[in-house]
Amino acid sequence: MPTITDARVLIIAADGFEQSELMVPLKELRAAGARVEVASPDGKAIRGWKDKNWGETLEADAALASVRPENYDALVIPGGQMNPDVLRADKDAMAIVRAFLDGGKVVAAICHGPWLLVEADAVRGRTVTSYASIRTDVINAGGKWVDRDVAADQGIITSRSPADLKAFVGKIVEEIGEGRHERRKVA
Repeated sequence: MPTITDARVLIIAADGFEQSELMVPLKELRAAGARVEVASPDGKAIRGWKDKNWGETLEADAALASVRPENYDALVIPGGQMNPDVLRADKDAMAIVRAFLDGGKVVAAICHGPWLLVEADAVRGRTVTSYASIRTDVINAGGKWVDRDVAADQGIITSRSPADLKAFVGKIVEEIGEGRHERRKVA
């Protein structure tokens, strides 16, 4: 089992990520001792979304196509409306998500981020939360949607919004400490 100080965490994001949902996990996981890297579709800087307008620009560490999931312990998918909608249509992003899921690694998605889990058919039969507007998407994909700050089901962590970031980051640290998760296949 890796401790947070030994962990490598990947955050995948595109333009329009919810500013706090990327920056808070990035800063808090680094402060806890994890090595955290950000990958964007082309490896270039991405711009956040904050308070109904464009936010800060963040330099990416890698392009999605160059990411090697076996080098990481956990994946974080921030929300916002634009970011996950772009990523769920990106073959490299979805290959990363599926590799983390198949490898039993921690996968954490907040707000609209669970759209990538829906696309990967990873919510079927699992307890999941999300931003309320994608509740029906989660349910239609077979998820058991709950309205709470954080839900965890076999290393798949979901949260609703920036208001839940403390619980979200805390659960990421906890699940990394538990190590690899054997995931049941749900028919």
